[in-house]
Amino acid sequence: MAGGEERTNYPLTLSVDDFGQELGLTADAVEPISADRICGYMQRALEQLVDALEQAPDRPVRELDILPAEERSYLLEELNRTETDYPSDLCVHALFEAQVRRAPDAVALVFEEQSISYGALNADANRLAHHLIGLGVRPDQPVAICVERSPAMVVGLLAILKAGGAYVPLDPAYPSERLRQLLDDAGPRLLLCDAAGRAALGAEAIADLSAVDLDTATAWADQSADDPDPHALGLTARNLAYVIYTSGSTGTPKGVMVEHRNTVNLLHWSGGVFAESEIRRTLFSTSVCFDLSVYECFLPLSQGSKLYLVEDALKLARTPVDASLINTVPSAITALVNQKAVPASASVINLAGERVKADLIERIFESTRVQKICNLYAPSETTTYSTWICMPRGQAVVETIGRPIANTRIYLLDGHGQPVPFGAVGELYIGGAGWRAAT
Repeated sequence: MAGGEERTNYPLTLSVDDFGQELGLTADAVEPISADRICGYMQRALEQLVDALEQAPDRPVRELDILPAEERSYLLEELNRTETDYPSDLCVHALFEAQVRRAPDAVALVFEEQSISYGALNADANRLAHHLIGLGVRPDQPVAICVERSPAMVVGLLAILKAGGAYVPLDPAYPSERLRQLLDDAGPRLLLCDAAGRAALGAEAIADLSAVDLDTATAWADQSADDPDPHALGLTARNLAYVIYTSGSTGTPKGVMVEHRNTVNLLHWSGGVFAESEIRRTLFSTSVCFDLSVYECFLPLSQGSKLYLVEDALKLARTPVDASLINTVPSAITALVNQKAVPASASVINLAGERVKADLIERIFESTRVQKICNLYAPSETTTYSTWICMPRGQAVVETIGRPIANTRIYLLDGHGQPVPFGAVGELYIGGAGWRAAT
């Protein structure tokens, strides 16, 4: 026979030829599937099957390992070499306090026409924190906060952390029934609120709570402006920083409890992968009920950057800000692109919370001056972000969640908890410094 060629309509075929004393494997595959890899997996499976028949005939077939040792090591070890030192003994607010000592006069927060320095923001938070301590706040105690977006909201978040409490964020824009459901589940004894928060919750919902009114600071104006001593409070990085509620897969809200050290790992990693100029002016536009807000609020304050607090990212079309980093969801950035409202100052856009498509990334690059677009992914249980990929302008655009961030491990496993081959479909398992359980 001079020659021959097989054709098929299938993207992958595997033929097994029986030659009597030996077998032959032939694979036809459409790129990017590798025919060599398919044959390798099959050969490995046959070897494992023969070994099991000889040594352990009762062994379940699902326990056969088709992964070559080199690939198994790559999937389980090489892709998860993310260990790096970070200040795991520090609390979130300690990172902010370090920036206060470094540059107390630098602008920390911009809201509408207001600019507040690091020193002034810290002093306000400290006075409120001492007041909360006097009211009995202790480490791991949930403290609810339901206020409009304003500097008082940031002061309240910092004060709760400094007092040792775990803040439970409630957005007054949310339906009252949802807010009351969260209150009932979290069971806080103390609530920080303003007029909008009281109206959203209703008098009956807060009747049994001790309420601290953030509309006026007279009750704690004479408190100390010094940082509370965490040692005196018994506060460590293993205590809770916040409890954020997510609907999860059932629709019933569940509280995700996150420790200080979990958040510190995220903040420390971010400060290392972004240049100082890229995070110098950061937008804070996400609802405090959404875990992206943890990143937006505390990343700039932990790095000595300027935080632009706005009511809603979509409002940038009317009131643009001089932000260098925007951290938001794809649907919001799509609206800004359509309105031609992405700030000219923005050099980095982080996208999370929804699937990121290549055509959106290309549109952003085409219509803005943005130099980097990052796709970040994680469920709330793993502290805002667990994986990321950064796509600089001019480089390949891909639709993927990327690789694990610092001190994080990612595994793709099958239904029996075994790693799937590289490029195959599996269920995502996440471990490492960011992981925390839901209640």
